[in-house]
Amino acid sequence: MSNAQREQAARDVACVLPKRTHDLARLQILIDDSEPVVTVVGKYNHGKSSLLNELVGHEAFAVSDKRETVALSDRLVAGVRWLDAPGLDADVGTEDDRQALQAAWLRSDIRLFVHAAKEGELDASERELLAQLGEDENRTGRQTLFVLSQVDQLADDAELRKIGDAIANQVPGIVPNAVSAVRHRKGVEGGKALMLEKSGIPALHAALQSELARVPEARVRETALLFGEIGEELRQLKAAQDQTLHVLKHTQRQQRADFDRGLKTVIDKVSGEIEAMLDALTTDHALVPDTAKDVYAITAGKLERAHIQIAYSRACIEIDAFLAGHGVIELPAEQQTVASSLNSVMIAVMGVSVKFRKDLRRMFCEASGRERIQRDFTHYYERSADREALAEQIADTEAAIVATDKASAALHRMDA
Repeated sequence: MSNAQREQAARDVACVLPKRTHDLARLQILIDDSEPVVTVVGKYNHGKSSLLNELVGHEAFAVSDKRETVALSDRLVAGVRWLDAPGLDADVGTEDDRQALQAAWLRSDIRLFVHAAKEGELDASERELLAQLGEDENRTGRQTLFVLSQVDQLADDAELRKIGDAIANQVPGIVPNAVSAVRHRKGVEGGKALMLEKSGIPALHAALQSELARVPEARVRETALLFGEIGEELRQLKAAQDQTLHVLKHTQRQQRADFDRGLKTVIDKVSGEIEAMLDALTTDHALVPDTAKDVYAITAGKLERAHIQIAYSRACIEIDAFLAGHGVIELPAEQQTVASSLNSVMIAVMGVSVKFRKDLRRMFCEASGRERIQRDFTHYYERSADREALAEQIADTEAAIVATDKASAALHRMDA
């Protein structure tokens, strides 16, 4: 798999598991199987660059009393890549912090956490970062070595022990590596073996070599861990999505079945009542047209038509009550008119009025009429806000499942 393909695969997974973006970036580094990386992290002006120069054996990193390291600096020496990160407090909350954290969390196999002895106890931000590094060490196996730097600036060994004890109280179990880059440089330049030993650099270097020897094994473990965690998270997500989809579709089917059954019951009821009413009638006076002189008179035809309209209205009221209970009230937006009183599902399906027996019989007493009413109201039921929202949930869940399947396949390709 090419780098471009691996990056695309990682993006496919990150689209589904955005909180795993950094783990996926770390995986790509592990898969590349490049040289081991040692990163120095800590606050500004705590002697990180000087320490690195002594560890690599030459002036590879800029050292100054003023702020120097403003971006990740790296050197490849003897098969090891050394990173000098910006101070964690060099430019708080901006790019420098992000560069330092990237080095600590993403690129490094071994972290050297540097704290200047002259500063005494750790501050809150240092304790928090050390705790996070410790948690990461327990999870991934990546090591963090605590370095107490610039010990030559202390008055004596008693003060060094006092500071070491104070830090040990703050972070139980911590093992400080006390060093002095100044003493080591003087020992190298003057050929003074005792000063070299007292600088603590040889002991730290030996500890580093021991940890570097474990990096290949640690990387295998971390790679398996990350693939395992991400794969399991995808499996759990897929299972949850499948269950959600099952519940949503069951709800959709059950709601539809309840609606179909309930609507048919209501239609059958009102149809039976109307048919009984129509069968009880005799002469159809509604068919006799009114004359001009009957405009203001009460005629048999008017009474008949009013009777029919009342029966129709009662049937509509009963159906409408059922529909309202299922959220079927207003027409879809594209069917609505400026006359708001006409924007009802009842009017769209049933019309405004019925005046003749034949119309009532056609609508309620004939199978085709009842089927039309059932079909048309069902159409608007499916267009109701609740049903469309449920359909959208189902579509979103199905799309999420497709994305999760794609992410699982992408992760598998990365692990191939």
